[in-house]
Amino acid sequence: MPSSTMRKTDLPEIHDPAAACSCSRRVLLAAGASAAGAFAAAMTPAASIPAQAAPAPAADIWSREYEATKQGAGAEIKLALYRKRLGAPAPGEAGRPVLFLVHGSSISARPSFDLSVPGHGEYSLMNVFAHRGFDVWTMDHENYGRSSRTASNSDIASGVEDLRAAAAVVARETGRSQFHFLGESSGALRAGAFAMVAPERVGRLVLSAFTWTGQGSPTLAKRGEALAFFRANSRRPRDRDMIRSIFTRDKPGTSDPAVPEALADAELVFGDTIPTGTYLDMTANLPVVDPRKVASPVLLIRGEHDGIASLDDLLGFYKELPNPDRQFSILSGAAHALALSLDREQFWHVVHAFLTIPTRAGT
Repeated sequence: MPSSTMRKTDLPEIHDPAAACSCSRRVLLAAGASAAGAFAAAMTPAASIPAQAAPAPAADIWSREYEATKQGAGAEIKLALYRKRLGAPAPGEAGRPVLFLVHGSSISARPSFDLSVPGHGEYSLMNVFAHRGFDVWTMDHENYGRSSRTASNSDIASGVEDLRAAAAVVARETGRSQFHFLGESSGALRAGAFAMVAPERVGRLVLSAFTWTGQGSPTLAKRGEALAFFRANSRRPRDRDMIRSIFTRDKPGTSDPAVPEALADAELVFGDTIPTGTYLDMTANLPVVDPRKVASPVLLIRGEHDGIASLDDLLGFYKELPNPDRQFSILSGAAHALALSLDREQFWHVVHAFLTIPTRAGT
């Protein structure tokens, strides 16, 4: 059974949205596959979890760290979890909607979702959604960040088990059994695969920079040239230039040049290699998410210039989703790293609108 231990005491955090965060074109193609040519349909949220964010008191952001455990190869694997919300939890208070953020292949949780870029505005997705009334969580997957190092290549299946262990901790600490999930890139694959096997845990599901079959993806075609290396090795090099390339490979100029430097500074303290498992899955084992087995409401978000998946690939996935409460959003002018882009406020807007969509009349 997963367990958690506190790593530090409550840490109230003074946060100025106009200042740097703590390490912590135009929007939307939305409206349902209609004659207008849009690709979103927003109908019925999951009945078992309120979509609307609970009002949050005017308080400082409170943060805490936790630890989940899972078993692997006869050993206990420790997984680092991070939490932010407005104000410390109080006895008897109404629970707030939980948003769980799932990181991708090359960057761990806090640099991905709680980044500080001094003098360049807000880049912490955790801060943004904490201020909007959510109880925000994220985690370092096995072999990432502050989680345990093992011989595993930390593939998508391993990530699903990480989320299973984390979900038990989040449920215990928040009193909620179901949460919203947002995954980016291979984190979207982890979140989607988790939604298939643990639908009771997933409220609304946001898949950002997602890929389904990989067909028509220039990024994955290039990555596939190293397939033999990914098969033979459990870790791959990941240096500052590689981190910079995340922001330049599709469309240079879609991000502030200070962002990859801050991201590298925050991430490289964990070393210059990273697991190969998600790269192996994305180049040899797709699809790993079956849309017909994802029961939750889904928002697919794609940057106009993102090379990780073709538009046709994502539309094929979208058409197979069984829940009519689904949306497809394209952010014009954006590329792969939507949450860290120049137009990240559009990303916040689209995600927040999906998570807080009113329930249908009579439901």
